[in-house]
Amino acid sequence: MELNNLKPAEGAKHAKRRVGRGIGSGLGKTAGRGHKGQKSRSGGFHKVGFEGGQMPLQRRLPKRGFTSLTKEFVGEVRLGDLQGLPVDEIDLLALKQAGLVSELTKSAKIIATGEISRKVVVKGLSATKGARAAIEAAGGSFAE
Repeated sequence: MELNNLKPAEGAKHAKRRVGRGIGSGLGKTAGRGHKGQKSRSGGFHKVGFEGGQMPLQRRLPKRGFTSLTKEFVGEVRLGDLQGLPVDEIDLLALKQAGLVSELTKSAKIIATGEISRKVVVKGLSATKGARAAIEAAGGSFAE
């Protein structure tokens, strides 16, 4: 089998139908546009969402919410999640690579949910008092 021997499947190729070329073509006279009306005329179209002068749906519905300019992308990480991480040095990049926080996260905080029993070094992350105590009790440390 070679590329120059390939042929399209039977019935896959068909001639383009020429409209407005006589009764025998099946699409003569009105060329499939029906009789009269805006859609039958050349240039007869309207904007997307136009409802004939009636107040369109997108203007009838109320505006909702806003985008906060001061929104901070802070992720939360549990102690139990840190226990399962394969690395000993934990920073924001390690959390992103492990899938524990979103790629959009700009900072993360460790919360005292679950338990940790291995020694880890935490870099550049904040933690609650309980989480900090648990990590230090397990032999870990915080490097800023």
